[in-house]
Amino acid sequence: MWSGPRNLSTAMMYAFAQRPDTEVWDEPFYAAYLKATGLDHPMGAEIRAAGEQDASAVISACTRAGPASKPVFYQKHMTQHMIDGVDRTWIREMCNVFLIRHPARVLASYDKKRGNPTLDDIGFRQQEELIDLLQKDKGQPPVIIDSADIRENPEKMLRLLCDRLEIPFYPAMLSWAKGGNPQDGVWAPHWYGAVWNSTGFAGAEGPVPEVSEKLLPVLEQAQEIYDRIAPLKLSA
Repeated sequence: MWSGPRNLSTAMMYAFAQRPDTEVWDEPFYAAYLKATGLDHPMGAEIRAAGEQDASAVISACTRAGPASKPVFYQKHMTQHMIDGVDRTWIREMCNVFLIRHPARVLASYDKKRGNPTLDDIGFRQQEELIDLLQKDKGQPPVIIDSADIRENPEKMLRLLCDRLEIPFYPAMLSWAKGGNPQDGVWAPHWYGAVWNSTGFAGAEGPVPEVSEKLLPVLEQAQEIYDRIAPLKLSA
């Protein structure tokens, strides 16, 4: 599952974690990304210490088979972690889904957690590149699902997604217990407050939020990418 930040990605991981047939993994490239970029992120030292900092080793782990008792291996990946120089050919071996969200919503949410995000911080450019790579390789776009559609009707969209992935839908995916998940990354206390306090998907989103003037150039760039990708999204 490829997502930018603030895209409903943690809630989707929680949904899949409720499945009896699924192992989940939370952002395996985060430590390698911080080491390679030198970016100052909240809890950065803890993230680097807790994770694998060699991107090649992470790729090897991502392409391994999951345990026989849990045939679905759900990996929550952030597209911004796929920086230049990190091999991307391995994704051709995977079943890839792209989770998208309106960029104004992403920017408004991200800016509250880590101010002044750039286009690369929110992953839109990398997401477009990965989608193009897979579309060129397979002759058709990969599965794309919009977080707004999930929040509008979680059961409908998760059923559609499971159908496309050729796995059964479980009603248990629609809810989870408060307080987090054992598979949460070490960064969860900073980023996952809302989903820790939830027991399921939030309701439909309201109007698109205003974005601060300083972020309008980023919004313009991201909006162009979103407008190109959104027509490809999963729908009934």
